[in-house]
Amino acid sequence: RWTFVLATFRGTIQHGLPLEIGDTVQILEKCEGWYRGFILKNPNIKGIFPSCFIHLKNAHVKNKGQFETVIPVEDSVITEMTSTLREWGAMWKQLYVKNEGDLFHRLWHVMNEILDLRRQVLVGHLTHDRMRDVKQHITARLDWGNEQLGLDLVPRQEFSMVDPDEISVTELYRMVSSFFFSGSIITGNSVMENRHRKKETPAPASTHHLFVHVKSLMSANLGEELEVFFHIYDGREGRPLSERFFVRLNKSGLPKSPEKTERQCTLFVDLGSSDLRKDVYIVVHIIRIGRKKMVSKKNLCSVQYRRPLGCAVVSIADLLTADSKDDHLLKVYTCNTESEWYQIHENIIKKANSRYNLSGSNTGLAVALQLLHGDIEQLRREYMVLFTRGVSITRKLGFSDIIMPGEMRNDLYITLERGEFEKGGKSVARNVEITVYVLDSDGQILKSASVVSLGGEPGGDEYHSLVLYHNNSPRWAEQIKLPIPVDMFRGSHVRFEFRHCSTKDKGEKKLFGYSFVPLMQEDGRTLPDGTHELIIHKCEENTNLADCSRYLKLPCSKANLPSNNQTLKSTKESFWITSFLCSTKLTQNGEMLDLLKWRAHPERILDSLSKLKEIDGSEIVKFLQDTLDTLFGILDENSQRYGLKVFDSLVHIINLLQDSKFQHFKPVMDTYIESHFAGALSYRDLIKVLKWYVDRIVDAEHQDHIQQVLKASEYIFKYIIQSRRLFSLATGGQNEEEFRMCIHELFMSIRFFLSQENKGISPVAQTQAVFLKTFPAIYSELLKIFTVREVASFVRETLASLPSSVHPESPLEAVKLQCIAKTVETQLYINPESRCILLPVVLRVLQTHMQEQRDLVMCARILTSMMSLIKKEENGTEPTVSEEVELIVESLLGVLMRTILEISNRPQSAGPAMRLQFQDGEFVACLLALLRQMTDRHYQKLLQAFSSKDDLRDFLLHIFTVFRILIRPEMFPKDWTVMRLVWDSYFYLSVIFINQPCLQLESFSPSKKKKILEKYGDMRVMMGCEIFSMWQNLGEHKLNFIPAMIGPFLEVTLVPQPDLRNVMIPIFHDMMDWEQRRSGNFKQVEAKLIDKLDSLMSEGKGDETYRELFNSILLKKIERETWRESGISLIATVTRLMERLLDYRDCMKLGEVDGKKIGCTVSLLNFYKTELNKEEMYIRYIHKLYDLHLKAQNYTEASYTLLLYDELLEWSDRPLREFLNYPMQSEWQRKEYLHITIIQNFDRGKCWENGIILCRELADQYESYYDYRNLSKMRMMEASLYDKIMDQQRLEPEFFRVGFYGKKFPFFLRVTTNCPLRLEEERTPLCISWIRAVHKSNLH
Repeated sequence: RWTFVLATFRGTIQHGLPLEIGDTVQILEKCEGWYRGFILKNPNIKGIFPSCFIHLKNAHVKNKGQFETVIPVEDSVITEMTSTLREWGAMWKQLYVKNEGDLFHRLWHVMNEILDLRRQVLVGHLTHDRMRDVKQHITARLDWGNEQLGLDLVPRQEFSMVDPDEISVTELYRMVSSFFFSGSIITGNSVMENRHRKKETPAPASTHHLFVHVKSLMSANLGEELEVFFHIYDGREGRPLSERFFVRLNKSGLPKSPEKTERQCTLFVDLGSSDLRKDVYIVVHIIRIGRKKMVSKKNLCSVQYRRPLGCAVVSIADLLTADSKDDHLLKVYTCNTESEWYQIHENIIKKANSRYNLSGSNTGLAVALQLLHGDIEQLRREYMVLFTRGVSITRKLGFSDIIMPGEMRNDLYITLERGEFEKGGKSVARNVEITVYVLDSDGQILKSASVVSLGGEPGGDEYHSLVLYHNNSPRWAEQIKLPIPVDMFRGSHVRFEFRHCSTKDKGEKKLFGYSFVPLMQEDGRTLPDGTHELIIHKCEENTNLADCSRYLKLPCSKANLPSNNQTLKSTKESFWITSFLCSTKLTQNGEMLDLLKWRAHPERILDSLSKLKEIDGSEIVKFLQDTLDTLFGILDENSQRYGLKVFDSLVHIINLLQDSKFQHFKPVMDTYIESHFAGALSYRDLIKVLKWYVDRIVDAEHQDHIQQVLKASEYIFKYIIQSRRLFSLATGGQNEEEFRMCIHELFMSIRFFLSQENKGISPVAQTQAVFLKTFPAIYSELLKIFTVREVASFVRETLASLPSSVHPESPLEAVKLQCIAKTVETQLYINPESRCILLPVVLRVLQTHMQEQRDLVMCARILTSMMSLIKKEENGTEPTVSEEVELIVESLLGVLMRTILEISNRPQSAGPAMRLQFQDGEFVACLLALLRQMTDRHYQKLLQAFSSKDDLRDFLLHIFTVFRILIRPEMFPKDWTVMRLVWDSYFYLSVIFINQPCLQLESFSPSKKKKILEKYGDMRVMMGCEIFSMWQNLGEHKLNFIPAMIGPFLEVTLVPQPDLRNVMIPIFHDMMDWEQRRSGNFKQVEAKLIDKLDSLMSEGKGDETYRELFNSILLKKIERETWRESGISLIATVTRLMERLLDYRDCMKLGEVDGKKIGCTVSLLNFYKTELNKEEMYIRYIHKLYDLHLKAQNYTEASYTLLLYDELLEWSDRPLREFLNYPMQSEWQRKEYLHITIIQNFDRGKCWENGIILCRELADQYESYYDYRNLSKMRMMEASLYDKIMDQQRLEPEFFRVGFYGKKFPFFLRVTTNCPLRLEEERTPLCISWIRAVHKSNLH
């Protein structure tokens, strides 16, 4: 059972197990209210505890026995959260200790957030979609924390950690590698984060939306209600991009209906990336409702007018940097000249706003603006509160960049542009107001038409325009929207009534004229887009317009007037409107209507089919089903005459859906084929025309149209197959043989044109490439009628027909491999019955490309897919899998290893794609997956295939080399013998395997270490046993590996794993024994051990336990050897060296005082000189001691130290190699350099007498070589030292001799050392404090 602790239990009773709140406990036994078990984080300590202190959870046991694992029965994400938070908790406290405050606080917030989300998941009240979002959020936070803390990479499927044993190596690698390119990947059901990935900018969303929330209008001169209109405006093209959003404000400048958020919040949807420019603006027009002029309140009239007030403009580009909804205070410019009202926003944009008054520095329109990115469904998920509380949708004028099927729109936009009116007997100009009505064919006002935009306030049955004061040429520029139902369009019209608004006290509105415009023409076309000049028909105030039949017979537009009607043409009064229709059901295109009504005018069929390509794509997709029905209706009517034209039209429509704007209509066509297509006889004509095109490919001069046909081949085959299925269903399967024969002949034609060899980039080669791109999409259609074996044969023969040799510049090679890649991922290949047919041709193509080192990235992708599929099916169809693995091994194993070697040997400057591919390791993953799938039978058959031992040796060399490169990319020494190459490669590979960082369990957290040991055991011990076994089998050949393998084996024994050390240390006894037999001593073994120990221990390897184990094991092993005495001497020497090296390593740690470091270094260099006689190591430590003295500013001691090396040299011309920081030079030159350096340090340490001695010695050398220039310099230096003796004061340094007694002191301290003192009064106190500071841990 699996439990967690609810309360702390001290465990003070006998055999009690102390428990802390939150501990996870595994129960082993139960007895009368008590449990016996252990805490998971410390499974070695078992004990008893009361049952009331814990809470039981459901769990199941995996791997029962010694390495059993208890897995809780709960959501794996919850389990991961719990274990991760426990691990973070310990590390979080360490962050505080290390003073990493920033990460400490950020991690604390994330941990609290994860706990909050965990509670939401545990409650279980979330919807499925919300649960998915929460889990995605949790895993993102977990991965962030793991990244910050340097923890492990976590591959997942459906937010749960994957089990490496359940998926293939290639699939796991593909999951891991994807993060180096995309940061956080969500591919299918896989989600992954990687702390090593580079922070890349995500791909920008193609759809954007603007959220607007109107807060208030702050102004001192309010007192009237206001109407505020928002829209998006394109400053470059000078036109609106969106509908208008309309908000009513009360007399205080606040929203009139604050409780209805949808009336003050809107979302301007479907903005494209091209709309996020600096010259695209949010334009706000403010209209006041009240008197004509804002004068005193005397003589008020009851009539309200819509009058211009002001305008505000802000660029959308200014919002791109905003991360949250920021409040903006938009400057409002009031309009002084009403004749410019229509262009006030343009003048503000052009910075020509000096003619307008700014409403004030602290006044303006307060709004919240935020740009949101992604499709609308994504926004609904991410901003649930926004849509829950209410937000209106304001659409874009026209269709968005991507048209979605099922989108229903039927919006007519009319802009009241301007008018020209006569005074009508008035002394001043008119105050004109327009009232807009939509009327049906019976003259009834449409109640369902709201002539205000959908966003914001609800519309009414009529619309009243602005009133511009005393203006006979008013320009309103007001856009209104007429959402008229499709079935009401025919016969409906829009009427505009013009009224003069009197300036008298009564404020009367007198009708003086009207205009109208029908919405649909007689032939079914709607009112065309564009500007229309309408005729103003004069009328009296009491004219009855209810009977529309009286005026509908009159002309409405001056453009449509007959030439003989000069009266209306000459009139000066006119009214201009601009119309724009956005409809998914209605059209303004006459050619489209002619095609859809082909039966009414059969003589126009050919002309209509020819003009289909000229029709706008949005018109075609609106009537996609009707258009397809028309095409197949014409084909059934007369296939002989119209077959080719219908086929070309069908190809045009299919390729139209490849456009990104219309690609979402592919499912509409798929639905049409499956559910609505009724052309049971069409397959014959489609096959016939397609074959006609294919047969003419080789001889055709122009390939463009044929390539368009082949691009559409996927859907052409869909129509062919569906047509045949319908025919078979209707006739009971008649003409089956005829159909099969037609398909076979078609594929024979295809194979013929694919087999053509071309030089260079020929048009035919490009056509072949076009077909291969679409070919894999045909398989699924053929499977609906033919068996899998038949379709596999079609594919095999088609791919096999491709020319074997292709021009390097031909596009065919790359496309052929892409075709193979798509084939491997199809259902046809997944089926084992057909895969056995396709596999040979796939392997043949792969082998060719890999041998020639071409398109390796695609080759790796194909091989990855193949190996992933084999892993999935290894349990179900084992005989088939075994045969496939055998084929892959036979064809690709050798070339796969050569490919890995070839890539690894390329210099860094080689092609970046090649180098990147090796770094990704996809080929390596494929090799590992293949080796994992191979059974003993496969290995046996592989070994039997080698005709000679040389071939087998070469193969083994390749294997060892590849695996060695995988972990450490150094190549082998070239002068090794062939036999040693093989065995050395084996041993080096094994050593590198054991030393992999991912196997060093000591560096892992306890929970991770426990999981690895339970699942895999300690693989280092297993490999150590393999090395020992192989070493024992070498017999007398062991001498070939002594002393070369001493270093690698020593490195293995230094791994802190007791079992591994017990296995590997006895090998040194064996080496000593064989070396004794060969040479009568084991000087080589001793020398190599000493050299490697120093370098390895300086890297932090080894410990006191290892020293003791090394000593005890080898002493026991040599007890009965004849060379026991010399063996004991070697072991003692090596043990003493280890002791000193460990002391030295401990002393060099940060925080230790310099005196301790110096003493330890002196002890070690003396050991190298006196006991080991290792001059090179002695000199190395002389320089380390020299550096320590310089750092402590002990210049005299530094001089004496460097003098030890100087005394080893002679004044000779013997050449010396480059060593430490010394260049290659003669012995005389190096000794000269040392003398000068020592003299300078004696000078700095004020020990001038010793410097004078060296100056004299160096001067004698210069004099003997007649080097008078340097002699002069040296005499001057000597003189300067005499001057300093006479002129400068100095204190003689004094020392206490201190003795350390006791085994607890480090080895180097069990001798006397000196305590330096500078001032007399400091002698005793300073010496005592020095002793305490240096060795306080060993003093009592």
